[in-house]
Amino acid sequence: MPKPGAVSPRRILVVDDEPFVCDAVKLMLEFDGHIVETASHGKEALQVFGKGKFDLVITDWKMPEMSGDQLAEAIKKLVPEQPVVMITAHAEMLQTANVSLKCVDAIVPKPFLLDDLRKAIAKVAPAEEPQKRQGGKKREA
Repeated sequence: MPKPGAVSPRRILVVDDEPFVCDAVKLMLEFDGHIVETASHGKEALQVFGKGKFDLVITDWKMPEMSGDQLAEAIKKLVPEQPVVMITAHAEMLQTANVSLKCVDAIVPKPFLLDDLRKAIAKVAPAEEPQKRQGGKKREA
C-alpha cells in the first residue's frame, strides 16, 4: 500500500560521499517503495549508471574528485533527458555564487524531510516520464 504523500515507485541512483547520508536517503526512498542503488562518489556513480536504467539520479554537491554538478553534466551527456536532483547543505551559496547548475533539474537543501524528496521526485520524474524518455523501450542493464 502506498505511503501517504508517496509518488509511484522509481528506480533511483543516490550518490553521496557520506555513508550515513547515503544510507538515510536510501532508507527514506525505499520506505516509499522505490528501488534504490547507491554510489559513494561521482566515478562510481557513472559506473553504476552505465550498468542500469534509472528514472532519477539524486546526488550530493560537495564530493571529492567530482562534484555533483560535474556528475550531473556527465550524466546528461550520456542521457540528456535524465532527471538529476541535487541535495546539498550549500544551496544558498550555489545560487548566489553563480555556480552553473544547468544540468541539475532540482535542488533539495539539507537538512530535508522525506516530503521534500517526494516533491522533488514528483517535479522532475513524473510517472509518465520513464516511457517517454526511453521511447517505450527499456535500456538493457
